Amino acid sequence: MTLRPAETGDETALVDFLTRHEAGSMFPLTQLAAEGIGARLSVWLREREGAVCGALMLTANDILLPQAPGFDWTGVRGLLAGRRVASLVGPDGQALRLREALGLPEPRHIGEEPGFTLDLAELVLPEAEGFTLVPLDESWRQTALVWRTGYLGEIFGMPPEEAMVRAGEDLARYIARSSHRMLLRQGAPVAMTGFNAILPEVVQVGGVYTPPGTRGQGLARRAVALHLAEVRARGVKRGVLFAANAAAARAYRAIGFQPGGTMGVVEFAAPEVIA
Repeated sequence: MTLRPAETGDETALVDFLTRHEAGSMFPLTQLAAEGIGARLSVWLREREGAVCGALMLTANDILLPQAPGFDWTGVRGLLAGRRVASLVGPDGQALRLREALGLPEPRHIGEEPGFTLDLAELVLPEAEGFTLVPLDESWRQTALVWRTGYLGEIFGMPPEEAMVRAGEDLARYIARSSHRMLLRQGAPVAMTGFNAILPEVVQVGGVYTPPGTRGQGLARRAVALHLAEVRARGVKRGVLFAANAAAARAYRAIGFQPGGTMGVVEFAAPEVIA
């Protein structure tokens, strides 16, 4: 079974398929909502008996997003020959298998993170006396820049100078979209959280960071829980996330998240061209 290029008119069937696999499809769904099928988002479909059963997307910033459960990726190398890839993100081992099928070299970062989901009606709110959650805006940029730089170095192994440049770009998006929050304790910033994918009924938590000196105090879980409570009040019904380490997984379980699936991330130091 092969992939074919998506066409105008395929959007509804594609969204229906991705929605059935929601927890592992937040990035494809948000890309599709923002860009549509076209010059800035290349899309290929897998079909069975006329129904969409898989998809592969390549974004304008060279991110490959596979979502095709059970698909053998070994035949797609010719389809993507000459394309640039900076990273791959996909659920349940798909990103890692796709990298191998494309013959791409060893990346700077490769990992498979455990996934978690939560019906926001079941959200457990920690005690939060003395804490306030505020939007990440220009007044917090410098603190957030230091934290995001640290995050990119810890998680993706980026050199400090590159991490700082990327952090600045990330923060510009966060502030423009009002997607991230700072947790304050007695007015002082102690943690950061955000959503890296937002749909009308579901959000994907991402960019959670607590500085090394204040870890182990339940700050991340408070930040995430308060942010989810904020969007629950606006009608969001579900949350999904992926835990970078065991400590993060414990924090998310503590506020009600239940395990489900994994998400693979492959990041190259510089974009690679598929041969």
